[in-house]
Amino acid sequence: MKALKLRKHLGLLVALAWGLALPAYGAVFVQCPGDLNGDADRLDAGEAIPAARPNSVCMHLSAGDGFVTMADGYLQYIFGFSDLTGTPPDQAVAAGLLAANFPAPTIALKQGQEFYLTLTNVAMAMRPDLFDAHSVHFHGFPNAAPVFDGVPEASITIKEGSSFTYYYNIVEPGTFMYHCHVEATEHMQMGMLGNLYVAPKQNDLAPGSNLAGHIHQAGHKYVYNDGDGSTRYDVEVAIQLGSFDPAFHDASMNVQPLPFAEMKDRYAMINGRGYPDTVNPGPLAPPADNGGIESQKVSALVTATAGQKLLLRLSNLSVTNLFTVTALGLPMKVVGQGAHILRGPGGANLYYDTGSVTLGGGEAADVIIDTAGIGPGTYFLYTTNLNYLSNNTEDYGGMMTEIVIQ
Repeated sequence: MKALKLRKHLGLLVALAWGLALPAYGAVFVQCPGDLNGDADRLDAGEAIPAARPNSVCMHLSAGDGFVTMADGYLQYIFGFSDLTGTPPDQAVAAGLLAANFPAPTIALKQGQEFYLTLTNVAMAMRPDLFDAHSVHFHGFPNAAPVFDGVPEASITIKEGSSFTYYYNIVEPGTFMYHCHVEATEHMQMGMLGNLYVAPKQNDLAPGSNLAGHIHQAGHKYVYNDGDGSTRYDVEVAIQLGSFDPAFHDASMNVQPLPFAEMKDRYAMINGRGYPDTVNPGPLAPPADNGGIESQKVSALVTATAGQKLLLRLSNLSVTNLFTVTALGLPMKVVGQGAHILRGPGGANLYYDTGSVTLGGGEAADVIIDTAGIGPGTYFLYTTNLNYLSNNTEDYGGMMTEIVIQ
Protein backbone atom coordinates (compact mmCIF):
# COMPACT_ATOMS: atom_id res chain seq x y z
CA MET A 1 0.00 0.00 0.00
CA LYS A 2 2.85 2.39 0.79
CA ALA A 3 4.40 1.65 -2.60
CA LEU A 4 1.07 2.38 -4.28
CA LYS A 5 0.72 5.70 -2.46
CA LEU A 6 4.30 6.69 -3.39
CA ARG A 7 3.67 5.82 -6.99
CA LYS A 8 0.41 7.79 -7.01
CA HIS A 9 2.16 10.88 -5.69
CA LEU A 10 5.04 10.56 -8.17
CA GLY A 11 2.67 9.93 -11.05
CA LEU A 12 0.53 12.92 -10.14
CA LEU A 13 3.56 15.21 -9.88
CA VAL A 14 4.84 14.08 -13.27
CA ALA A 15 1.43 14.51 -14.86
CA LEU A 16 0.87 17.91 -13.29
CA ALA A 17 4.24 19.09 -14.55
CA TRP A 18 3.32 17.75 -18.00
CA GLY A 19 -0.05 19.44 -17.83
CA LEU A 20 1.31 22.83 -16.78
CA ALA A 21 3.64 22.74 -19.75
CA LEU A 22 0.86 21.67 -22.12
CA PRO A 23 0.07 25.06 -23.72
CA ALA A 24 3.59 25.11 -25.18
CA TYR A 25 2.73 22.31 -27.61
CA GLY A 26 -0.95 21.53 -27.19
CA ALA A 27 -4.18 23.34 -26.55
CA VAL A 28 -7.56 23.00 -24.87
CA PHE A 29 -9.97 24.33 -27.45
CA VAL A 30 -13.74 24.31 -26.87
CA GLN A 31 -16.23 25.03 -29.62
CA CYS A 32 -19.59 26.25 -28.33
CA PRO A 33 -21.83 28.84 -30.05
CA GLY A 34 -21.94 32.04 -27.98
CA ASP A 35 -19.21 30.94 -25.58
CA LEU A 36 -16.56 33.67 -25.42
CA ASN A 37 -14.10 32.33 -22.84
CA GLY A 38 -13.84 28.68 -23.86
CA ASP A 39 -15.38 27.06 -20.78
CA ALA A 40 -18.50 25.65 -22.58
CA ASP A 41 -20.70 27.50 -20.07
CA ARG A 42 -22.73 30.40 -21.47
CA LEU A 43 -23.88 31.81 -18.14
CA ASP A 44 -20.90 34.17 -17.92
CA ALA A 45 -21.32 37.93 -18.28
CA GLY A 46 -21.71 39.04 -21.88
CA GLU A 47 -22.43 35.53 -23.16
CA ALA A 48 -25.69 34.24 -24.60
CA ILE A 49 -27.06 31.48 -26.77
CA PRO A 50 -26.93 32.95 -30.30
CA ALA A 51 -30.17 33.49 -32.18
CA ALA A 52 -28.82 31.38 -35.03
CA ARG A 53 -28.39 28.41 -32.65
CA PRO A 54 -31.32 28.73 -30.22
CA ASN A 55 -31.42 25.03 -29.40
CA SER A 56 -27.69 24.52 -28.98
CA VAL A 57 -26.27 22.95 -25.79
CA CYS A 58 -22.62 22.47 -24.87
CA MET A 59 -20.52 20.24 -22.65
CA HIS A 60 -16.79 19.73 -22.04
CA LEU A 61 -15.45 16.35 -20.93
CA SER A 62 -11.96 15.21 -20.01
CA ALA A 63 -10.55 11.75 -20.67
CA GLY A 64 -7.99 10.41 -18.21
CA ASP A 65 -7.57 8.07 -15.26
CA GLY A 66 -8.42 7.90 -11.57
CA PHE A 67 -9.73 5.64 -8.82
CA VAL A 68 -13.03 4.34 -7.46
CA THR A 69 -13.86 2.35 -4.35
CA MET A 70 -15.75 -0.92 -4.63
CA ALA A 71 -18.53 -1.70 -2.15
CA ASP A 72 -16.20 -3.99 -0.19
CA GLY A 73 -13.68 -1.15 0.21
CA TYR A 74 -11.27 -2.30 -2.51
CA LEU A 75 -9.51 0.50 -4.39
CA GLN A 76 -9.82 0.13 -8.15
CA TYR A 77 -7.79 1.95 -10.83
CA ILE A 78 -9.90 3.18 -13.78
CA PHE A 79 -9.89 5.12 -17.03
CA GLY A 80 -12.82 7.51 -17.40
CA PHE A 81 -14.43 10.81 -18.26
CA SER A 82 -15.09 13.84 -16.04
CA ASP A 83 -17.13 17.02 -16.55
CA LEU A 84 -15.03 20.13 -17.24
CA THR A 85 -17.97 22.34 -18.23
CA GLY A 86 -17.42 25.75 -16.66
CA THR A 87 -13.67 25.24 -16.23
CA PRO A 88 -11.44 27.87 -17.94
CA PRO A 89 -9.24 26.35 -20.67
CA ASP A 90 -5.99 27.16 -18.86
CA GLN A 91 -7.21 25.15 -15.85
CA ALA A 92 -8.85 22.26 -17.70
CA VAL A 93 -5.89 19.86 -17.77
CA ALA A 94 -5.15 20.22 -14.05
CA ALA A 95 -8.88 19.83 -13.26
CA GLY A 96 -9.12 16.67 -15.36
CA LEU A 97 -6.11 14.86 -13.91
CA LEU A 98 -7.07 11.87 -11.74
CA ALA A 99 -10.68 13.04 -12.03
CA ALA A 100 -12.11 10.09 -13.96
CA ASN A 101 -15.73 9.30 -13.00
CA PHE A 102 -17.42 5.91 -13.06
CA PRO A 103 -19.88 5.92 -14.59
CA ALA A 104 -19.14 8.92 -16.79
CA PRO A 105 -21.18 12.11 -16.25
CA THR A 106 -24.80 11.60 -17.31
CA ILE A 107 -25.82 13.35 -20.54
CA ALA A 108 -29.53 14.26 -20.80
CA LEU A 109 -30.70 15.92 -24.03
CA LYS A 110 -33.90 16.90 -25.83
CA GLN A 111 -34.99 16.04 -29.33
CA GLY A 112 -34.36 19.01 -31.62
CA GLN A 113 -31.26 20.24 -29.81
CA GLU A 114 -27.80 20.67 -31.32
CA PHE A 115 -25.21 19.17 -29.00
CA TYR A 116 -21.60 20.39 -29.00
CA LEU A 117 -19.48 17.98 -26.97
CA THR A 118 -15.80 18.80 -26.52
CA LEU A 119 -13.47 16.03 -25.37
CA THR A 120 -10.00 16.89 -24.01
CA ASN A 121 -7.49 14.09 -23.50
CA VAL A 122 -5.64 15.09 -20.32
CA ALA A 123 -3.50 11.90 -20.28
CA MET A 124 -2.97 9.25 -17.63
CA ALA A 125 -1.62 10.62 -14.35
CA MET A 126 -0.79 7.14 -13.03
CA ARG A 127 0.44 5.73 -16.33
CA PRO A 128 2.65 8.37 -17.99
CA ASP A 129 4.01 5.54 -20.14
CA LEU A 130 0.64 5.28 -21.90
CA PHE A 131 -0.17 7.50 -24.87
CA ASP A 132 -3.69 6.23 -25.54
CA ALA A 133 -6.02 8.24 -27.72
CA HIS A 134 -9.69 8.49 -26.69
CA SER A 135 -13.03 9.18 -28.32
CA VAL A 136 -16.74 9.46 -27.57
CA HIS A 137 -19.08 7.00 -29.25
CA PHE A 138 -22.77 7.97 -28.98
CA HIS A 139 -23.98 4.36 -28.95
CA GLY A 140 -27.04 3.69 -31.12
CA PHE A 141 -27.29 7.25 -32.45
CA PRO A 142 -27.67 7.82 -36.24
CA ASN A 143 -24.77 10.17 -36.91
CA ALA A 144 -25.05 12.04 -40.19
CA ALA A 145 -21.24 12.31 -40.45
CA PRO A 146 -18.93 9.36 -39.61
CA VAL A 147 -16.24 11.80 -38.42
CA PHE A 148 -18.21 12.28 -35.20
CA ASP A 149 -18.90 8.59 -34.53
CA GLY A 150 -15.82 7.90 -32.38
CA VAL A 151 -14.88 4.61 -34.08
CA PRO A 152 -11.11 4.80 -34.77
CA GLU A 153 -11.30 3.14 -38.19
CA ALA A 154 -13.67 5.77 -39.59
CA SER A 155 -13.44 8.88 -37.43
CA ILE A 156 -11.20 11.17 -35.43
CA THR A 157 -9.67 10.14 -32.11
CA ILE A 158 -8.16 12.58 -29.63
CA LYS A 159 -4.48 12.34 -28.74
CA GLU A 160 -2.97 13.44 -25.43
CA GLY A 161 -3.00 17.20 -24.96
CA SER A 162 -5.64 17.72 -27.66
CA SER A 163 -9.31 18.64 -27.82
CA PHE A 164 -12.01 17.83 -30.35
CA THR A 165 -15.63 18.99 -30.51
CA TYR A 166 -18.28 16.51 -31.60
CA TYR A 167 -21.46 17.85 -33.18
CA TYR A 168 -24.76 15.99 -32.89
CA ASN A 169 -28.09 16.98 -34.39
CA ILE A 170 -30.44 15.32 -31.91
CA VAL A 171 -33.15 13.91 -34.16
CA GLU A 172 -34.38 10.85 -32.25
CA PRO A 173 -35.51 10.32 -28.64
CA GLY A 174 -34.68 7.28 -26.56
CA THR A 175 -32.30 5.67 -24.12
CA PHE A 176 -28.78 5.60 -25.52
CA MET A 177 -25.36 5.34 -23.84
CA TYR A 178 -21.83 6.52 -24.57
CA HIS A 179 -18.32 5.14 -24.29
CA CYS A 180 -14.79 5.40 -25.61
CA HIS A 181 -14.34 3.34 -28.77
CA VAL A 182 -10.53 3.35 -28.88
CA GLU A 183 -9.22 -0.08 -27.85
CA ALA A 184 -12.84 -0.52 -26.82
CA THR A 185 -12.60 -3.77 -24.86
CA GLU A 186 -9.84 -2.35 -22.66
CA HIS A 187 -11.12 1.19 -22.27
CA MET A 188 -14.70 0.11 -21.56
CA GLN A 189 -13.61 -2.54 -19.06
CA MET A 190 -11.54 0.19 -17.39
CA GLY A 191 -14.63 2.41 -17.00
CA MET A 192 -15.03 4.77 -19.96
CA LEU A 193 -18.83 4.58 -20.29
CA GLY A 194 -21.91 6.46 -19.13
CA ASN A 195 -25.66 7.12 -19.30
CA LEU A 196 -27.10 9.17 -22.18
CA TYR A 197 -30.75 9.70 -23.07
CA VAL A 198 -32.94 11.99 -25.18
CA ALA A 199 -36.41 13.28 -24.27
CA PRO A 200 -39.01 13.54 -27.08
CA LYS A 201 -40.62 16.67 -28.54
CA GLN A 202 -43.96 15.41 -27.26
CA ASN A 203 -42.96 16.64 -23.79
CA ASP A 204 -43.23 20.22 -25.06
CA LEU A 205 -46.81 20.05 -26.29
CA ALA A 206 -49.17 22.81 -25.22
CA PRO A 207 -51.38 21.78 -22.28
CA GLY A 208 -54.72 20.54 -23.54
CA SER A 209 -53.33 18.88 -26.65
CA ASN A 210 -55.26 15.73 -27.52
CA LEU A 211 -53.16 12.61 -28.05
CA ALA A 212 -55.70 10.11 -29.35
CA GLY A 213 -57.85 10.55 -26.25
CA HIS A 214 -55.05 11.36 -23.84
CA ILE A 215 -55.07 15.03 -22.87
CA HIS A 216 -51.58 16.43 -22.40
CA GLN A 217 -51.20 18.34 -19.14
CA ALA A 218 -48.48 20.64 -17.89
CA GLY A 219 -45.67 18.58 -16.48
CA HIS A 220 -46.52 15.42 -18.39
CA LYS A 221 -43.46 13.57 -19.67
CA TYR A 222 -43.21 10.79 -22.22
CA VAL A 223 -40.55 8.29 -23.23
CA TYR A 224 -41.29 8.64 -26.96
CA ASN A 225 -43.49 10.55 -29.38
CA ASP A 226 -46.19 7.92 -28.98
CA GLY A 227 -49.14 10.00 -30.23
CA ASP A 228 -51.49 8.59 -27.60
CA GLY A 229 -49.85 9.23 -24.22
CA SER A 230 -49.12 5.54 -23.64
CA THR A 231 -45.48 6.15 -22.63
CA ARG A 232 -46.27 8.82 -20.02
CA TYR A 233 -44.25 8.72 -16.81
CA ASP A 234 -43.67 10.89 -13.73
CA VAL A 235 -40.18 9.98 -12.50
CA GLU A 236 -37.21 8.74 -14.53
CA VAL A 237 -33.96 7.11 -13.46
CA ALA A 238 -31.08 6.09 -15.71
CA ILE A 239 -29.81 2.67 -14.64
CA GLN A 240 -26.61 1.40 -16.24
CA LEU A 241 -25.55 -2.18 -15.59
CA GLY A 242 -21.84 -2.96 -15.61
CA SER A 243 -19.04 -4.99 -14.13
CA PHE A 244 -15.30 -4.96 -13.40
CA ASP A 245 -12.58 -7.58 -13.43
CA PRO A 246 -10.27 -6.55 -10.55
CA ALA A 247 -7.36 -8.60 -11.93
CA PHE A 248 -7.55 -6.65 -15.19
CA HIS A 249 -7.62 -3.28 -13.42
CA ASP A 250 -4.78 -4.25 -11.10
CA ALA A 251 -2.68 -5.41 -14.04
CA SER A 252 -3.18 -2.05 -15.73
CA MET A 253 -2.22 -0.20 -12.56
CA ASN A 254 0.89 -2.35 -12.07
CA VAL A 255 2.01 -2.20 -15.74
CA GLN A 256 1.50 -5.92 -16.30
CA PRO A 257 0.21 -7.78 -19.37
CA LEU A 258 -3.55 -7.39 -19.59
CA PRO A 259 -5.42 -10.71 -19.25
CA PHE A 260 -7.97 -10.24 -22.06
CA ALA A 261 -8.52 -13.97 -22.61
CA GLU A 262 -9.01 -14.57 -18.90
CA MET A 263 -11.24 -11.57 -18.22
CA LYS A 264 -13.79 -12.48 -15.56
CA ASP A 265 -15.76 -9.73 -13.88
CA ARG A 266 -16.18 -10.13 -10.13
CA TYR A 267 -17.76 -6.77 -9.28
CA ALA A 268 -21.27 -6.36 -10.73
CA MET A 269 -22.67 -2.86 -10.35
CA ILE A 270 -25.51 -0.44 -11.02
CA ASN A 271 -24.36 3.05 -11.96
CA GLY A 272 -20.84 2.17 -10.89
CA ARG A 273 -21.80 0.94 -7.43
CA GLY A 274 -22.39 -2.37 -5.70
CA TYR A 275 -24.97 -2.87 -2.97
CA PRO A 276 -25.21 -1.35 -0.37
CA ASP A 277 -23.46 1.67 -1.93
CA THR A 278 -26.23 1.72 -4.55
CA VAL A 279 -28.73 3.12 -2.02
CA ASN A 280 -26.53 6.08 -1.07
CA PRO A 281 -28.47 9.05 -2.51
CA GLY A 282 -25.39 11.24 -3.01
CA PRO A 283 -21.83 10.95 -4.32
CA LEU A 284 -19.68 8.36 -2.60
CA ALA A 285 -16.77 9.54 -0.48
CA PRO A 286 -13.62 10.20 -2.54
CA PRO A 287 -11.32 7.18 -2.81
CA ALA A 288 -8.60 7.05 -0.18
CA ASP A 289 -5.58 9.21 -0.95
CA ASN A 290 -7.09 10.60 -4.17
CA GLY A 291 -6.84 14.28 -3.39
CA GLY A 292 -10.47 14.62 -2.32
CA ILE A 293 -11.77 14.05 -5.86
CA GLU A 294 -15.25 12.49 -6.00
CA SER A 295 -15.37 9.83 -8.69
CA GLN A 296 -18.66 7.97 -8.09
CA LYS A 297 -21.34 10.65 -8.33
CA VAL A 298 -24.33 8.86 -9.89
CA SER A 299 -26.70 7.33 -7.36
CA ALA A 300 -28.64 4.14 -8.11
CA LEU A 301 -31.36 4.71 -5.50
CA VAL A 302 -34.86 4.90 -7.03
CA THR A 303 -37.65 6.82 -5.29
CA ALA A 304 -41.24 7.56 -6.26
CA THR A 305 -44.57 8.47 -4.70
CA ALA A 306 -47.31 5.86 -4.66
CA GLY A 307 -49.48 6.26 -7.75
CA GLN A 308 -46.70 7.63 -9.94
CA LYS A 309 -45.36 6.00 -13.08
CA LEU A 310 -41.65 5.30 -12.83
CA LEU A 311 -39.41 5.09 -15.91
CA LEU A 312 -36.26 2.99 -15.70
CA ARG A 313 -33.86 3.77 -18.54
CA LEU A 314 -31.93 0.49 -18.46
CA SER A 315 -28.67 -0.02 -20.35
CA ASN A 316 -25.77 -2.47 -20.32
CA LEU A 317 -22.26 -1.64 -21.50
CA SER A 318 -20.44 -4.63 -20.04
CA VAL A 319 -17.85 -6.11 -22.40
CA THR A 320 -18.11 -9.55 -20.78
CA ASN A 321 -21.64 -10.26 -19.56
CA LEU A 322 -25.35 -10.04 -20.22
CA PHE A 323 -27.53 -9.39 -17.19
CA THR A 324 -31.13 -10.10 -16.25
CA VAL A 325 -32.77 -7.73 -13.77
CA THR A 326 -36.12 -7.85 -12.01
CA ALA A 327 -38.09 -5.49 -9.77
CA LEU A 328 -39.48 -7.87 -7.17
CA GLY A 329 -43.17 -7.26 -6.52
CA LEU A 330 -43.52 -4.47 -9.10
CA PRO A 331 -45.11 -4.66 -12.57
CA MET A 332 -42.70 -3.96 -15.44
CA LYS A 333 -43.84 -2.82 -18.88
CA VAL A 334 -41.25 -2.56 -21.66
CA VAL A 335 -42.17 0.27 -24.07
CA GLY A 336 -38.89 0.70 -25.91
CA GLN A 337 -35.76 -1.16 -26.89
CA GLY A 338 -32.57 0.03 -28.55
CA ALA A 339 -33.73 3.68 -28.40
CA HIS A 340 -36.89 2.90 -30.39
CA ILE A 341 -40.51 2.72 -29.34
CA LEU A 342 -41.95 -0.80 -29.49
CA ARG A 343 -44.33 -0.38 -32.40
CA GLY A 344 -44.91 -2.60 -35.41
CA PRO A 345 -44.53 -1.50 -39.06
CA GLY A 346 -48.16 -0.41 -39.14
CA GLY A 347 -48.00 1.32 -35.79
CA ALA A 348 -49.29 -1.61 -33.75
CA ASN A 349 -48.50 -1.38 -30.04
CA LEU A 350 -45.90 -4.03 -29.10
CA TYR A 351 -45.36 -3.06 -25.46
CA TYR A 352 -45.23 -6.05 -23.18
CA ASP A 353 -45.52 -6.82 -19.48
CA THR A 354 -42.73 -8.84 -17.93
CA GLY A 355 -41.16 -9.90 -14.67
CA SER A 356 -37.59 -9.38 -15.85
CA VAL A 357 -35.47 -7.76 -18.55
CA THR A 358 -32.31 -9.26 -20.08
CA LEU A 359 -29.73 -6.99 -21.70
CA GLY A 360 -26.55 -7.91 -23.53
CA GLY A 361 -23.65 -5.53 -23.95
CA GLY A 362 -24.72 -2.41 -25.85
CA GLU A 363 -28.46 -2.99 -25.36
CA ALA A 364 -31.00 -0.65 -23.75
CA ALA A 365 -34.65 -0.93 -22.69
CA ASP A 366 -37.25 1.56 -21.47
CA VAL A 367 -39.30 0.07 -18.61
CA ILE A 368 -42.31 1.75 -17.00
CA ILE A 369 -43.41 0.68 -13.52
CA ASP A 370 -46.92 1.86 -12.63
CA THR A 371 -47.14 2.16 -8.85
CA ALA A 372 -50.92 2.69 -8.82
CA GLY A 373 -52.27 0.32 -6.19
CA ILE A 374 -48.77 -0.48 -4.94
CA GLY A 375 -48.33 -0.03 -1.22
CA PRO A 376 -45.59 2.24 0.13
CA GLY A 377 -42.43 0.40 1.04
CA THR A 378 -39.00 -0.67 -0.11
CA TYR A 379 -38.73 -2.94 -3.13
CA PHE A 380 -35.63 -4.36 -4.76
CA LEU A 381 -34.23 -4.06 -8.27
CA TYR A 382 -31.61 -6.74 -8.69
CA THR A 383 -30.06 -9.25 -11.06
CA THR A 384 -31.40 -12.78 -11.17
CA ASN A 385 -27.86 -13.91 -12.05
CA LEU A 386 -27.24 -14.85 -8.43
CA ASN A 387 -23.48 -15.05 -8.89
CA TYR A 388 -23.50 -11.29 -9.43
CA LEU A 389 -25.11 -10.56 -6.07
CA SER A 390 -21.71 -10.17 -4.46
CA ASN A 391 -18.84 -7.72 -4.26
CA ASN A 392 -16.04 -10.02 -5.40
CA THR A 393 -15.70 -12.48 -2.47
CA GLU A 394 -18.15 -10.56 -0.23
CA ASP A 395 -21.71 -11.89 -0.42
CA TYR A 396 -24.98 -9.95 -0.15
CA GLY A 397 -24.02 -7.12 -2.50
CA GLY A 398 -23.35 -6.53 -6.16
CA MET A 399 -26.00 -5.66 -8.74
CA MET A 400 -28.88 -4.67 -6.47
CA THR A 401 -30.53 -1.44 -5.41
CA GLU A 402 -33.74 -0.28 -3.74
CA ILE A 403 -36.92 1.20 -5.17
CA VAL A 404 -38.54 3.23 -2.40
CA ILE A 405 -42.25 3.93 -2.86
CA GLN A 406 -43.35 6.67 -0.47
